[in-house]
Amino acid sequence: MNFYLGRAPMIDVPLHVIHLNQDDARKCTARALERRGHAILHYDAKYSPKRGVLLNPNSGVLLGPDDRALMERGAAIVALDCSWKQLNESLSEISWITSLNHRTLPIVLAANPVSWGKPGRLSTAEALCVSLILLGRWEQARSIIRPFGFGNQFLSLNHEPLKAYSLAQTNSELSQIQWEFFDMPDSTDD
Repeated sequence: MNFYLGRAPMIDVPLHVIHLNQDDARKCTARALERRGHAILHYDAKYSPKRGVLLNPNSGVLLGPDDRALMERGAAIVALDCSWKQLNESLSEISWITSLNHRTLPIVLAANPVSWGKPGRLSTAEALCVSLILLGRWEQARSIIRPFGFGNQFLSLNHEPLKAYSLAQTNSELSQIQWEFFDMPDSTDD
């Protein structure tokens, strides 16, 4: 018998991926997430969810505590699985198709073998993991990242910033916290 002490059980945030087939299938974390039942892949953006957030590293608006209410109403997190070299044209291609809210992530270091140690250069699995942590869904985040060979290393490498990010009360606070761990970009145009 399940008792929830006056609270409803926490339901996993729906995870979706718009997959553009621009990568090496053997290294594709999105496909691995689908095989494990953690995400739904869409090879055509028009079939992706209509309510939620699209992870877009160029958006300028952080995903964070201010988005929790939307997620608690059943909205989805949608990642774009494409080549980093084709990111801008891929975003242009799908932006007019979806009406999702575009969000970016605070800085973390990649642990995947292709981009190890590069700030923000995350695999789809890493990006979805960070998204879930920002929304207070640590258990779901761990369950999707741990099966990857780099999963535990990703959580360990980013432990302190992820812990601090998850405690932020607002997106504005989250924005400031990231600069406690990483250097703020120089705003001058040299």
